[in-house]
Amino acid sequence: MPMADSLTPDSPRMAAPVPDSAHRPILLVDRRQSPTALHVQRGVRRLFAELGHASLPELTLASGRRADIMALGADGLITIVEIKSCVADFRADRKWPDYQDYCDRFFFAVPDTMPADLLPADRGLIVADAFGAAILRDSGRHPLAGARRKAVMLRFAHAAASALHALADPGGISEGRL
Repeated sequence: MPMADSLTPDSPRMAAPVPDSAHRPILLVDRRQSPTALHVQRGVRRLFAELGHASLPELTLASGRRADIMALGADGLITIVEIKSCVADFRADRKWPDYQDYCDRFFFAVPDTMPADLLPADRGLIVADAFGAAILRDSGRHPLAGARRKAVMLRFAHAAASALHALADPGGISEGRL
């Protein structure tokens, strides 16, 4: 049996070099977002990080809908943010009321080019770009029931752990698994 210092690149026991692509960050993007929406997403996530909340993009809910951003506060507060990149995006999408069943707070996040008066006045409003965001209108709170809160938090934790696993072991998780 060869000694460890005698291993050569041809030896079957020597690990293959890790390609540079394995060190690139894995972005959770489903390729349907416009560049504007991706910039808004980045700014909103920066804002929530500054507020002490962890956030995940494109989190699939138990209903099968996907929240553009879900943020979890240290106190357990669950916030969903729906990104609208333009007027046409807002007018074409009427599924956002369904998200209220999965969060304590709900916000719209838009670029500064979007007219704020188009969005429902009884929902929170965030204006964002790729570098940051500001809450222009706070969201009312509607606390989740305990069982729903637990289910949403478990889904959030599982998705976050899966993303960390994918960063540590690119290609180690089959598509659709975990």
